Amino acid sequence: MKNMNNRKIGVFDSGLGGLTVVREMERFLPAENVIYFGDTARVPYGNKSKSKIIEFSHQIMRFLLRHDIKAVIIACGTASSNALEELQESYDLPIIGVAEPGASAAIRATRNGRIGVLGTAATIRSGAFERLIRKENQDLEVFSQACPLFVPLVEEGWFREDVTRQVVRRYIAPIKEAGVDTVILGCTHYPLLKDLIQEEMGEGVRLINVSEAATLQMKDYLEEHDMTSGLDKGEYEFYASDSIDQFRTFSEQILDLREVAVSKINIEKY
Repeated sequence: MKNMNNRKIGVFDSGLGGLTVVREMERFLPAENVIYFGDTARVPYGNKSKSKIIEFSHQIMRFLLRHDIKAVIIACGTASSNALEELQESYDLPIIGVAEPGASAAIRATRNGRIGVLGTAATIRSGAFERLIRKENQDLEVFSQACPLFVPLVEEGWFREDVTRQVVRRYIAPIKEAGVDTVILGCTHYPLLKDLIQEEMGEGVRLINVSEAATLQMKDYLEEHDMTSGLDKGEYEFYASDSIDQFRTFSEQILDLREVAVSKINIEKY
């Protein structure tokens, strides 16, 4: 009989940034089978309406459900902030976003009670991180900043170019001025700019990697519910709605996998 715990964990993002979640899964959940979908044809989600983000997320869930999954990580700050509750109510399997784990990690990390949030326009507009933080502790102050240029810069692989540093410096200026001691990188693309952001914020500021936080929450969930894989090492499947060559180049830069095979699908038929 097939071990049901060896079913795949679905991971999806608007593009390539969610591969930072896969990178954390290589570290913390190496025995799990993973299927990843990047919606590279419709990236970025940050400038889309809430209804459109929910529509796209349902299409991706229907695709993933055809691949024998046992759980899902929404590796997209925008989809996590705008579609998580809708998906959790619609599908009978554990679905974890990146907003709640990231907010919880920031609450634990802050020392002066002033937390910064960097996210896409849609994520900041949703107020999800601020709402989650205030739900836990009304006394904490939250300073949010939309960073719409971060995703395209990361998708281009421009992690340390001068233009990227200038954009980072411009976006973080208000939260730096606010005196935050903790900053949530509220999009899974942003950990790839972590070094630059850290340099500009200063070493005394703690950066919260939502990709790591979400992976650790999934690890805890699987262990608590006796759902961990019985395999020695998991296998990975990658799908994209466009830009397979860019996907492969990007993934080989940040993952430990020797070879990345990517299949292109028409997500709009789901």
